[in-house]
Amino acid sequence: MYVITCYVKKGEIKMYEFDSKEEALSQLKRLKGCTILSEVVYFNDLSVVPIAI
Repeated sequence: MYVITCYVKKGEIKMYEFDSKEEALSQLKRLKGCTILSEVVYFNDLSVVPIAI
């Protein structure tokens, strides 16, 4: 899951949730203001494989 946090005005925050990275990136280009794209990973998700460096 991907979340875009958009700081529109002073004190106003909007958040958008997307299922795919491509969908989030296409919307990110259209948003105005300071935006942050985050990937949300759940530790109980079996498709995520932890890797130690």
